[in-house]
Amino acid sequence: MTPQRQLVLEAVRELGHATPEQICARVQAAAPAVNITTVYRTLDLLEELRLVRHTHLGHGAPKYSEREHEHVHLVCHSCGAVGEAPTGVMEELAGVLRERQGFVLDVTHVALSGLCAECAEESE
Repeated sequence: MTPQRQLVLEAVRELGHATPEQICARVQAAAPAVNITTVYRTLDLLEELRLVRHTHLGHGAPKYSEREHEHVHLVCHSCGAVGEAPTGVMEELAGVLRERQGFVLDVTHVALSGLCAECAEESE
């Protein structure tokens, strides 16, 4: 593990859900010579090694997090807030999909969009 790769992995761990650009900014605070191309390549490698994973949380760049960081993402399409729910909330849906369509859902890689509690309350 090179020092640059270690910095990228540490940035992912510290930031939680972060875009490559956010990760790059964190890395550059410690190592200004690291560029975005290096960050993208490192993220690809870390994903191949199963140390990080990416999730698309709506439009825009994917967000990266630690591999063990497993939950369902709840994305507010009004304010953009990202919440979390335990993967168990998807068990019934996963069972129905498997039974009816033979589809095996990866509940650790799911983003649901809707309204957060605050935005839902404001829209009433």
